[in-house]
Amino acid sequence: MSSATDSEAAISAFVNAIHPSCDYIVVSAAFSACLFTLFVVLVALSTKESRRCLAFRLNVLAICVVSVTGILTGLINGQAIFHPFNPVSTSVYLAAVVFTVFPPLLYDSILLTRLFAIYPFSTTPPITLLKIFAFPFCVKCTRVVVITVATHDYFGSGMTTEALIQDQSTVWFRNHYLIAEWTMQIADNLYSVSLFLYNLHIRTSPIKRARSIAERIRQIFYISVANFIFPLIFNVAQIIFVMIDRSPTTGATVLLINNYITVMGVLCATLWFSGSERVRAGSEALPEYMLNSRRPNSGRDDVAGGKSGSSIILIGRSVTHSNTVLDTEADPKQPTTLENENKHIFV
Repeated sequence: MSSATDSEAAISAFVNAIHPSCDYIVVSAAFSACLFTLFVVLVALSTKESRRCLAFRLNVLAICVVSVTGILTGLINGQAIFHPFNPVSTSVYLAAVVFTVFPPLLYDSILLTRLFAIYPFSTTPPITLLKIFAFPFCVKCTRVVVITVATHDYFGSGMTTEALIQDQSTVWFRNHYLIAEWTMQIADNLYSVSLFLYNLHIRTSPIKRARSIAERIRQIFYISVANFIFPLIFNVAQIIFVMIDRSPTTGATVLLINNYITVMGVLCATLWFSGSERVRAGSEALPEYMLNSRRPNSGRDDVAGGKSGSSIILIGRSVTHSNTVLDTEADPKQPTTLENENKHIFV
């Protein structure tokens, strides 16, 4: 009787031990399959011109990074299930942690690139670019420092994989570095999305009479909000779990899901633009009055605080090239055309 009880206890202990690893593998496998499908659709909808876009290349890089994260997650947790007494090497474990905590900086930078469509380098004064991008640049640099220090402290607590796994609970609970990182991530994304949507509203107000353009702007608004809301929910959940849950299992699962959700949000936005521009390719250009519309407050730049001339707004204009130009504020002496603009961007 005692032997049966001992066997049941051993089985229960083993199941409890591998339960977190099973959760990580299921999450990673499911979201990796979704990302692979979205990547195939992205390539299918892309054109030769759109593949030159910075956003397209960053999306491909993000997919590659999160795929590596999934592979490392599967490798570590698969080893923990099938060979619990022979864990992976410390270097592999370190790589998995790095690919989990650092890539959100890349994903958030893809969201930040939407501001380049409103403030292109070629036509925006340097002082304006400094005012706009100084805050997100400082925040991202601070996040890099915080994550680096947190990672260094974690791996300084043990030299073997077994020691690092045992110290997870101690390092996780109320880790002020992680709380600071996720709080700054919320502020970083809130700034980028708010500034983008505000300028989108200001710069497109002269063309609200065009129904198709107005509908397109509303869709851009919804996509931008969705790209912020879903990661925000998971960021708040991460902060809650790190504050109240001593076990890192649930919080690490939410962190892993958040990485996939962020990439999928940006990728879905790119897919929407790729598909819509492919369908609209070859359609007629916008009327001339829409291209030369002035901003309501053309005498002053709302962000830079300086004088500004007339603005040329290009929203969804289609020609022989299947590109997307969201809007460009051009020099009046150098009118911008879709054919001459090489720095297109997706939302």
